[in-house]
Amino acid sequence: MMLSPDQAADSDHPSSAHSDPESLGGADAKVLGSVSDLEQVEEAEGDGKGGSRAALYPHPQQLSREEKRRRRRATAKYRSAHATRERIRVEAFNLAFAELRKLLPTLPPDKKLSKIEILRLAICYISYLNHVLDV
Repeated sequence: MMLSPDQAADSDHPSSAHSDPESLGGADAKVLGSVSDLEQVEEAEGDGKGGSRAALYPHPQQLSREEKRRRRRATAKYRSAHATRERIRVEAFNLAFAELRKLLPTLPPDKKLSKIEILRLAICYISYLNHVLDV
């Protein structure tokens, strides 16, 4: 949603009825630093009506903790690091399931099992071993 510079100036002064910007629709609900905000700044600077970059991009100390977190998470470096951590986590998770699968008796022994089947079979096998020890 594109706003004229006059509307953008009005949106800098939120009404007292809505103190939470995320509860509002339109430009107030957008994350600061988005492409559309940049377009608004370029339009405001280009038409000579005096749009202020500081009005659309408050000083970092004026941002809420949530807004700072959103900006940090939006960087390519953060996304790349997060994807790497997630890939390592999933690989470790799958390795643990493979090791557990090797310990469970099934016929045939090389039968492919889903993760939930491995867990259910492990529960049954542990229960069986407890029963054998009790007898």
